[in-house]
Amino acid sequence: MNHTEPVTSVENIDTSPKTFQLHQNYPNPFNPATTIAFSLPQSGFVILKVYNILGEEVTTLLEAHKPAGQYAVNFDASALTSGIYYYTLTADISSPSR
Repeated sequence: MNHTEPVTSVENIDTSPKTFQLHQNYPNPFNPATTIAFSLPQSGFVILKVYNILGEEVTTLLEAHKPAGQYAVNFDASALTSGIYYYTLTADISSPSR
């Protein structure tokens, strides 16, 4: 199941991070929305996905080329059932675009 509508916004909050980081979402626990932040020290193709406790993909929040910077993705999970969810960030910083 792959939904793209839960993303409210993707915001670049800084342009000079020193390291690659995936931050803890806030608030946690959340109901019905949360923010997931990450940092890219250089530009690359980024994929941010959410999975349920069974490891099944629930949604892809972001799949795009992003310049270096710090980002915050607002995730509206109001259409999902209550439970535990995990998120992963994959970044290909070796190629300029996909």
